[in-house]
Amino acid sequence: MADDLGHRAARHAVVIGGSLAGLLAARVLADHAEKVTVVERDRFPEGPEDRPGVPQGRHVHVLIQGGHQAFDELLPGFTDELRELGAPKVGVPEDMVQWQNGRWFNRSAPTVHFYGGPRAQLEWLLRKRVFADPRIERIEGHETVGLTGDSTRVTGVRLRERGTRAGKETRVLEADLVVDASGRSTKAPDWLAAIGAEAPREDTLDTGLAYSTRIYRAPEKALGSDALGYFIVPNPTHRYGTVVLPLGDGHHVVTLSGLRDDQPPTEETAFEEYAKRMPHPVISEWLATAEPVSSVHGFRNTANVRRRYDLPGRRPAGFLATGDALCSFNPIYGQGMAVAALTALALRRALADPKRKPTTRRVQRALLAASQQAWDISAGSDKKMPGAVGEAAKAGPADKVAGWYLSRLLERSAGDPALGAVFRSALHLSVPMKALFAPSVVRSVLFGPVPESPAEPPLRLDRA
Repeated sequence: MADDLGHRAARHAVVIGGSLAGLLAARVLADHAEKVTVVERDRFPEGPEDRPGVPQGRHVHVLIQGGHQAFDELLPGFTDELRELGAPKVGVPEDMVQWQNGRWFNRSAPTVHFYGGPRAQLEWLLRKRVFADPRIERIEGHETVGLTGDSTRVTGVRLRERGTRAGKETRVLEADLVVDASGRSTKAPDWLAAIGAEAPREDTLDTGLAYSTRIYRAPEKALGSDALGYFIVPNPTHRYGTVVLPLGDGHHVVTLSGLRDDQPPTEETAFEEYAKRMPHPVISEWLATAEPVSSVHGFRNTANVRRRYDLPGRRPAGFLATGDALCSFNPIYGQGMAVAALTALALRRALADPKRKPTTRRVQRALLAASQQAWDISAGSDKKMPGAVGEAAKAGPADKVAGWYLSRLLERSAGDPALGAVFRSALHLSVPMKALFAPSVVRSVLFGPVPESPAEPPLRLDRA
């Protein structure tokens, strides 16, 4: 039978994982299938609560501009509903005190916005929207333990109720299309090998970055500042970072990060002491005004990993990977939720393209292409960090030239509103990277002076 997802998926599609990427993929597939089944190893909470299957759920999450635009395209009105639930909308650079590459950024009028708030809140809203569609069903509390089919085509998945011992009886859920959205710990390469197919090549890059997070309650306008948050971005010469963002109701999430040779602690008494490693005492000063209201949670698995299902190989039709199961990033760049939505948009466009038959390989290439810009930003930045390891860690001549150019751009972005705007838009995945090489940008980067930027943290806006 022809490898045509537009035809084959017209009956039953199975999505492995109730992650953001899985739910958004299910939403797209519902327009092409008679039935979509989401298989999730957890049992979904009734409300906006953390669940074990989201190990980063307690940490900082942001929905950057390219992401919330994609969410609204897939689910019209989504971000309006998110705001109604209390998710803070943060304008950059106006609402953030930011230090990067040795410079404080001017807090000028915002050119991009992101949404903060707990990830569990966003997931709960997404589940409500997606599972309101009667074409989308769910199987909770079941693990996917394998695929059925052979090296030419996947025909379904093998499921086992969670909590039963390995080796116990499994059941088969037949499918015309299987989408792996099980996250960065996916077992799909092993599943493919078990049916005689070829696992994808993996590109990896790991800086050893780790972070720890704690929730605080802070007074309004702590330190006399009218900023909503603080952002200290690590670089090769200063390896420590901090993010302080509002959650709503006076609560803030505080994340401290460092590299493998000096990771942030998870002990409560040491957390605030570690903040003194930052390049300026403003973070410690802010913490001194705040009251901790949670324990400290750590996260260590931050490698960039890209699985190259797009390359030639002995791989079956009827199987796709998406989300972190396809391409996962160092979470410090805040791209994961946005890429999940952008990849779902790519899936929708590929399946609906009237000019090109949606074969498995063609659609999989489209999904990987949707994550390319985020990969270039995350992996490109991490290559410069000391101690970076992995197949993708080696910088070639082109990387060195691009790095030189981008360092000049970043240096000028701190004080130049026009350069800052285009730089932020690219980082927020709302314009393509080629925007950084527009003639006017190139002229400013190569020949323009370095504009003045604040000598100290700009705690208050200059409204003169």
